[in-house]
Amino acid sequence: QVQLVESGGGLVQAGGSLRLSCAASGRTSSSYTRGWFRQAPGKEREFVAAITRNGGSTPYADSMKGRFSISRDNSKDTVYLQMNSLKPEDTAVYYCAAKLGSALPQVISTYAYWGQGTQVTVSS
Repeated sequence: QVQLVESGGGLVQAGGSLRLSCAASGRTSSSYTRGWFRQAPGKEREFVAAITRNGGSTPYADSMKGRFSISRDNSKDTVYLQMNSLKPEDTAVYYCAAKLGSALPQVISTYAYWGQGTQVTVSS
């Protein structure tokens, strides 16, 4: 089992920045691909970014490229999502997730473990 806890969400003005953290605990969590997803009110959960266990691959959703950056510190079992140039449409609950293997990192159903989510609200 892997337990995931997100933090760092909050209210920010458009154009601002936030850094989300996702701390993991449990068995060999550093071996897992870690992903960030988000879900806005009335919308389906969507892929944001992912990072493989050694950080060698970091795919992003097209709308986040150049604004968001994912990183990980395996010594702390923590993954980060740096979000810059935030827009009101980035408002959502952000979830981190973990899975074994690196295939299909954008596919929600491939992730076995999920955090509870952290709210990000961007005001205009």
